[in-house]
Amino acid sequence: MYLHELKSPKGARRPKILRGRGPASGLGKTSGRGENGQRSRTGRGIILGSEGGQMPLIRRLPKVGFNPNDPVVYQLVHVGDLNRFDANTRVDIKALKALKLVSSLRKPVKILSDGELTKPVQVVADKYSSAASAKIEKAGGKAELVAASDVKVKNNKKAKSQSK
Repeated sequence: MYLHELKSPKGARRPKILRGRGPASGLGKTSGRGENGQRSRTGRGIILGSEGGQMPLIRRLPKVGFNPNDPVVYQLVHVGDLNRFDANTRVDIKALKALKLVSSLRKPVKILSDGELTKPVQVVADKYSSAASAKIEKAGGKAELVAASDVKVKNNKKAKSQSK
């Protein structure tokens, strides 16, 4: 059997209904849309969330929490992934990027505690979970935070006024 020999099962393909072709067709004049109203006209249909004059649910519920416009999104690296490095090496963001454990040199890195570390390594990252830093130090390594000079400050008025 070939692709061009395949056929749809009976009833799977229904003929297209022609609308607005006179009263004899059964779907003439208003084409099955009724007389008047929002649904009888072309263009935008019913707006999502609209409840027809009743206050919509999304407006009845209270606002909860805070969503910042510019959230800090960390690149996550697990402690178990640090076994790829040789013992007593310095693991910073450039070394992580070289092994494709992070995707960007600009975004901050957070070390999480998943996995076990068997070698002592000196890790330099922006943030650690408490369990991750304990595992690194237990293996004989050192968990350092990124130096303040390495942190990129956003170009905004507050940063400019503090630098003067």
